[in-house]
Amino acid sequence: MLTAKSVFTEILDDDRSFQLFCSIAASGEAQGGWENGRIAALVPPGARHLAPKIARHGADEDKHGRIFNALLRKRGLEPVEVPPEADYTMLLEARGIGLAHDKLRRDEPLTERDIIVYLAHSRVTEERASAQMRMLRKYFGDHPDIGRAVRMISDDEDNHLAYCHEELLRLAAAGHGRLIQATLRESALAETVVYRDVGLAVMRRMGDLLGWPRAESAVLAAGVHALYAAERLGGWRRMVTLRMPERRDALGTAPTTEPGFA
Repeated sequence: MLTAKSVFTEILDDDRSFQLFCSIAASGEAQGGWENGRIAALVPPGARHLAPKIARHGADEDKHGRIFNALLRKRGLEPVEVPPEADYTMLLEARGIGLAHDKLRRDEPLTERDIIVYLAHSRVTEERASAQMRMLRKYFGDHPDIGRAVRMISDDEDNHLAYCHEELLRLAAAGHGRLIQATLRESALAETVVYRDVGLAVMRRMGDLLGWPRAESAVLAAGVHALYAAERLGGWRRMVTLRMPERRDALGTAPTTEPGFA
């Protein structure tokens, strides 16, 4: 019977599929680290209090990239090129979601609106990341090879999501609620399309590497389409609601390290 656990187990047990999985994850985390690092350096004067938290977010993402690369090295593998159709971060940027990389490469201060756009985009993508890592933690949190990494990254993603909720609620209370809700909605609807497309692309690649029968590939593709349909029918709303998190000031402390993964 096909389950999320059985599919991921098959991917993790094969060197080539594991190599692609970790390469995609490491690339996305490294990109997120760069983006957050640039945003932290360019925050406007009125948002300087956010700079350490944004920098912490970026440091965590960089750490995650190093962890995935370390998992590859542990199995004697090198990163492989990420297929363009599976590059979640770049596909979101191509849809105009988040802050454009051209803007981040310039040494010009961002605006308050830019910070709101960044936080809203992060709130949506961190919802996805947190959910994915909770799923991996459920099935592989005790795995001898990847369990420790999964638990550490899952904790970080939960912190990132909590931080986005808290900061957006503060900005909403300061009078930016309408812009926040509009940006969240736009980001969520675009993200569901990109997530579907990336999911289908990754499944195709994994199917080729693992020799999945056509029927199995069709079932997995149908599952991706079914998730997309559910999200378009209203599931996307979970990405745009804001609530004060139990973890307050989640990024207010020094970044965690990754002993044993470097």
